[in-house]
Amino acid sequence: MRYLPLTDDDRRAMLRRIGVASTEALYSDVPEKARLKGAVDLPPVMGELEVERTMSGLAAKNLGAGSCPSFLGAGAYRHHIPASVDHLIQRGEFLTSYTPYQPEVTQGTLQYLFEFQTQVALLTGMEVANASMYDGATATVEAVMMANRVTRRSRAIISGGLHPHYREVIATHAKFTGFEAALAPADAVGNEDLAKMIDANTSCVVVQNPSFFGHVKDLSGLAKACQAAGALLVVAVTEIVSLGAVTPPGEMGADIVTAEGQSLGVPLSYGGPYVGLFATRDKFIRQMPGRLTGQTVDVDGKRGWVLTLSTREQHIRREKATSNICTNSGLCALAFNIHLTLLGEAGLTKLAQLNHATASRLADRLSAIPGVKLVTETFFNEFTLKLPKPAAPVVEALAKKRILGGVPVSRLYPGDAALADLLLVAATETVSDEDIAAYEAALKEVLK
Repeated sequence: MRYLPLTDDDRRAMLRRIGVASTEALYSDVPEKARLKGAVDLPPVMGELEVERTMSGLAAKNLGAGSCPSFLGAGAYRHHIPASVDHLIQRGEFLTSYTPYQPEVTQGTLQYLFEFQTQVALLTGMEVANASMYDGATATVEAVMMANRVTRRSRAIISGGLHPHYREVIATHAKFTGFEAALAPADAVGNEDLAKMIDANTSCVVVQNPSFFGHVKDLSGLAKACQAAGALLVVAVTEIVSLGAVTPPGEMGADIVTAEGQSLGVPLSYGGPYVGLFATRDKFIRQMPGRLTGQTVDVDGKRGWVLTLSTREQHIRREKATSNICTNSGLCALAFNIHLTLLGEAGLTKLAQLNHATASRLADRLSAIPGVKLVTETFFNEFTLKLPKPAAPVVEALAKKRILGGVPVSRLYPGDAALADLLLVAATETVSDEDIAAYEAALKEVLK
């Protein structure tokens, strides 16, 4: 009974106290079709050793990104993380810390958040950044809702080059909070003209750079079109390392920049936890979600840090908050901060150049295979290939050869026959020349 302290009598007493006839009645508000009809198909009882063996057997069926040549991307990237990052974030004072409600006893947390904000502002070319958010997708929808507040408009134009998951998150929020999300068609070739979609009710245009399909674009023209119409330009970046080589969105005229910071300091971890980045213009600071850490001096004139702006619902009344889902991913933000500090400006630039050079070599090798066409002409470390057959079974065949060959676009755009033969391929600094040669040989064999 170590893990099941309640008896049947305890449960009956609890149900009587709250006036419910049965445990099942607690789920009456859950639609019938969403409820299980019976018990989950799992063994009723197992010892700890048996569970370990069973779970290890299941895990052995997976092909992990770190155990073979991996070319996976599509918003989550495998990069080398220095051992010192993991060592430092596991120090007790960092690992156990939480929201810095009392600045006098959380100066260390506030200092690294201040430095994190500075790094994000410099990377994105913006004037101010917050103390992080959950992930890139929720940061992007927060940017849309912020643009709605700033412009007092309710129509957001969503690029066909924005990650499909980000598009879905925006569409879900639009449905339940009452704004319009105008979703442009998937833009695999990179020639959409979003400026033509702008009207008098447009609050913002949301684009991704590099795009979901890998295209790197100059967004300055679109920024001018948005400005002329009184709309804001929101730029999302899913591969933050790209900003070591690509012109920052702020320098191209973006009003709000969101990003996924996972590539620096944060492992793939089966999809999370990750860390969302959010930066904007100083004039919009009062509408920015999340928290802002600032620098000050104490009564003795010594430098210190405080929460300068806290517009999240844990600090103020819920109805007055700019956002209710903007807790920062503190430990991931610290990992980001440490990794980028270790790299420095020159190191980030060199890392970005290495990523691009590796991806370029891979693209040249793969696009030379008969029947394979490179769709993305200008890219950073990820590009789209058009294969002579559907991409999903090709990826499965490559996995059987212990190569993770990329992400079929059909996985994220199911049912769209026009995209079925497209494959997203990413190459970071973790990809070796031997990995490239192995991929080339395997793809040739699979496409025969």
